[in-house]
Amino acid sequence: MFKYKADILPVTLILCLSFLDFFLYFTVDNTLLLCVYFLLMIVPKGVICAWNHHHQHTMTFHSVALNRLLEFFYALHTGVTTNLWVLHHVLGHHHNYLDQNKDESGWKRADGTVMGVVEYTVLIAATAYYRGFQVGKRYPKVQKAFIVFGVLTLLAVIALVAYKPVPALLLFVLPMIVSLLFTCWVTYDHHAGLDTEDPFQASYNITSRWFNIMTGNLGYHTAHHIKQGLHWSKLPAYHETIKEQIPQAFYRKSTFDLV
Repeated sequence: MFKYKADILPVTLILCLSFLDFFLYFTVDNTLLLCVYFLLMIVPKGVICAWNHHHQHTMTFHSVALNRLLEFFYALHTGVTTNLWVLHHVLGHHHNYLDQNKDESGWKRADGTVMGVVEYTVLIAATAYYRGFQVGKRYPKVQKAFIVFGVLTLLAVIALVAYKPVPALLLFVLPMIVSLLFTCWVTYDHHAGLDTEDPFQASYNITSRWFNIMTGNLGYHTAHHIKQGLHWSKLPAYHETIKEQIPQAFYRKSTFDLV
């Protein structure tokens, strides 16, 4: 079922959170309680964005149907539907991150200056689906799934809102919007200001144990860009083989460092 055993625990935990969301949706009508839950879940659901990212690089299951089902639940947590990151990120950003004239997650303004984090976050989030669609013109099969399952997810969300508007807003709609913004906010620190053609100096890395536990080793970002198809569980080992080529200036501490 799973391609990699390392995915079993994070996917199980994420699906348990999905179950909790739906349980609350059907059983709780207390707006204050749902607001508190929404606020408590901002960071956990933001962290799920990293796992959705990993999934769209390397599919979790052998079964296409199971992957599509998982993507539906990921979308409700993260605001990112089937193949959006495949197009925008995998086939877009990863091919173009060394060229700010093409990068789908570009951090440079037209005049060559570096965007601020708020400007970057709002711009990349607001244009994510449009840019994904544009990349999809070169990959019609991937684009077709992006459109079909994006529409199905939208219809499901509309149905949830129609049936129970307030719970749907606080459990699904707002988290989707906030998590998409959260995703763009945290990605700013991956590359912003690094205008280079050298892949070993084009990403910032975070080696914090806790950060990488929470994000599935996303802190090993240079390794991830050099071998973007490498499963997240194998990134630390690969990082060890290239770390001498990464200058010390390209390591950072995490905002979420616990140690």
